[in-house]
Amino acid sequence: MPARSRNSRLRRTLLAALVVTSVAAPVSGAAGPAAVPAPAPAESTPLRDATQAALDARYAATRHGILAAERMAAGHGDRKRAAALRGMADPRRHFLLFDGRDGGRTAEVFGDLAQAERIAVLVPGADTNLDRYWRLTNDSASLRRELGPKSAVVAWLGYETPATLSPAALTTGRADAAAPGLRRFTHDLHTAGPAARLSLLCHSYGSVVCARAAPGLRDVAALVLYASPGTGADNVRALHTRATVWAGRGADDWIAGIPHTRLRLPFVSIGFGTDPVSRNFGAHTFDAGTGGHSDYLRPGSRSLRNIARIVSGTAPSGSGRHA
Repeated sequence: MPARSRNSRLRRTLLAALVVTSVAAPVSGAAGPAAVPAPAPAESTPLRDATQAALDARYAATRHGILAAERMAAGHGDRKRAAALRGMADPRRHFLLFDGRDGGRTAEVFGDLAQAERIAVLVPGADTNLDRYWRLTNDSASLRRELGPKSAVVAWLGYETPATLSPAALTTGRADAAAPGLRRFTHDLHTAGPAARLSLLCHSYGSVVCARAAPGLRDVAALVLYASPGTGADNVRALHTRATVWAGRGADDWIAGIPHTRLRLPFVSIGFGTDPVSRNFGAHTFDAGTGGHSDYLRPGSRSLRNIARIVSGTAPSGSGRHA
């Protein structure tokens, strides 16, 4: 197919997707998680100390905020949200931050952060919020078990994720807004535990967030992009990062079928450009197995084993380099 014809078809596909999501989003998102009120969280200082005493104090303060949000949700009549928040306030769970407003912001720790030699920060994609938080919890717990002792996983829901069926899922707008917070958070983690190896695991739209934050991620050893629609960058060099960039995609992931192009309109760009697993992007690649879009951290999966190896600083199976 001639290049001009192919580019024209991709442009039409992206424009059609924008029209469809513009119509579908108001219908599918009419009663979203942001509709449940929650109090503003107490002001917290940056994490500078990863001693157990300092972490316990932070966890206790954040638990107090979760319970305040639970009371407000119950008063609003949302028993499902209130029950979920009561579960999050369990003393066995550990949150570095929590904000129940606008769909929710969290950073939950799995493992012993004070003793961790390897820290993985999970950056989720579209449709991740307090009402679907269990997915992020399951993935984080699965990775922590695979990594074993001397490791910690942090589930970072630090931004307002777009709905899958929405115009926001086709642009970098939400990622641009999220990037400064992700940079600050990873810097604080490194300051608190400078000896730990720090990796960012970026799922789906989360890979766009990681890419926008990449130039300021001075303390990150590995940047892992999986189930990615693209990053908004043409190649690894355009990320301006010292981190080793990895990319993988499961054989049954529907994201492979989206157009990997970027359409620049007068006031917005639609799409995210080069496929991160392609030779043109230039990332290290790893074998992500046969799973689908939400299966990368499924217990027993090849993708989980390989992602855990990257976090640990060892080469995954089936790895390669597109130069």
